[in-house]
Amino acid sequence: MTSSLIPVILAGGKGERFWPLSRKHRPKQFLSLDGSGKSLLQATSDRLLAFSGVWEKLWVCTSSQLADGVRSQLPLLPVDNLLVEPEGRDTAPAVAWTTLEIARRYGDNAVVGFFPADHWIADESAFQETINAATQLAAEKEAIVTLGIKPNYPSTGYGYIEQGEQVGTFGELPAYRVSRFTEKPDRETAETFLSTGRFSWNSGMFVFRAGVVLQELRTHAPEIIYPLAEKSVIAYPQLPKKSIDYALMEKTNLAYVLPASFGWDDLGDWNAIERLLKGDKLNVELATHVGLDTKGSIIYANGEDETIVTIGLEDVVIVRDRNVTLIVKKDRTQEIKQVLKKLQDDPKFTDLL
Repeated sequence: MTSSLIPVILAGGKGERFWPLSRKHRPKQFLSLDGSGKSLLQATSDRLLAFSGVWEKLWVCTSSQLADGVRSQLPLLPVDNLLVEPEGRDTAPAVAWTTLEIARRYGDNAVVGFFPADHWIADESAFQETINAATQLAAEKEAIVTLGIKPNYPSTGYGYIEQGEQVGTFGELPAYRVSRFTEKPDRETAETFLSTGRFSWNSGMFVFRAGVVLQELRTHAPEIIYPLAEKSVIAYPQLPKKSIDYALMEKTNLAYVLPASFGWDDLGDWNAIERLLKGDKLNVELATHVGLDTKGSIIYANGEDETIVTIGLEDVVIVRDRNVTLIVKKDRTQEIKQVLKKLQDDPKFTDLL
């Protein structure tokens, strides 16, 4: 077990594609979506506590809107380890600010890992082995290590990482220089990527020494790191809104990838629930459901007294939560965000958000 890793949970996301269950003050990371009874945030914290066994080494970065929810779900998290962004500026400012604060406390050689709050991991033992290997690589080299997930289908919804030359073996895992990052490709390109065996899905999980990333940010994203170094969180309103992939990972020469195969899903929308829970069942039913000639559907109700009755439906998602019922074809769940924009523009729908 690795004791030197300082894990950070990024918990500022909105999870809009899980609306109406995920809402403004109760986003996806606060929900239990796998039937375990633990929220995704709580499951992530449990997984990361395995590396030190102490809450003092775990950090969380979230938004001002969600800070109270994080405190409620993680009551043992030290107050000083919860960093609250005054406004969301995407992941680059969040990573930069948190890394600065960790370097001030532990020094530039501290090995830091960043992990989204809303991922599902199947094999936690394999996950720990992978993170241990990433920590070793980051400690020994000037490396920004990203975890690449071995793809099992030609997804057009994930970014891809192409591995270049192998630089060694850490634990029992081979590590490679990153040859290139590719954002969500079309299906033909994704199929080509899979056929080569050289590509991984970009998981959005990173491990590095604090000083390495701070120096790379000074080179590639000075407009983010210098205001934060000078003014800390007060600088947030003037920072550009950029992802860490765009601001740093696609530009640095220090990117390495560890291909991992521990079973992973980023739970991007309602279809992820089917990947997790369907098995050989006709439907995924997280509700009292009475169906006639209904198959391939995902049915969810938040209230114990709710009953959903369907006739002759196929490949749809039905979600009932409080004052909203959503019905959408499974292949159009990505468009939920477009509906939310319409609701946001009309004051009478404020209580639906």
